[in-house]
Amino acid sequence: MEQQLINLLMYTIPALITGAIAYLFFREHVENENNRRHFLMTKDLQKEAFPIRLQAYERMSLLLERISPAKLLTRVNPTSSNKESYENLLIATIEQEFEHNLAQQIYVSDQCWNIVLAAKNATIQLIRKASMQEKTDTADKLREVVLTELMDKQSPSSAALSFIKQEVGELW
Repeated sequence: MEQQLINLLMYTIPALITGAIAYLFFREHVENENNRRHFLMTKDLQKEAFPIRLQAYERMSLLLERISPAKLLTRVNPTSSNKESYENLLIATIEQEFEHNLAQQIYVSDQCWNIVLAAKNATIQLIRKASMQEKTDTADKLREVVLTELMDKQSPSSAALSFIKQEVGELW
């Protein structure tokens, strides 16, 4: 009886060890396969998403160019000599351009989106501040004051555009 128990253990122990090793190898193999599949899926998604992200950065650049005060004032002419109506028209144009590109925020970094948002708001503030000056009494004078204001410093759009160029450079 004791001999049978020893024989049974001699057959069982190697079988258990072999089974445990096979289980560990099989588990490791399945885990590696899952990691490989995940890596390939991520790689494919990145390959498909990269052009979309690049396009979003292009659209952000275009937005910043279109709301740049110098280009905005050239493109949007006053409908009358009333400075308030021209101020409202400029701000409405900026808001419309911005709203047209709202969906792009999901493809760019949060920092980039916040900088674009800050550039838009700073441009609006620049226009409002110029409109509140005493010497600004007509729409043409508003254009002149805004353009003169930008002679000494960089426009908010330019600063944001520099950031976008830097961030796109890091994507490569």
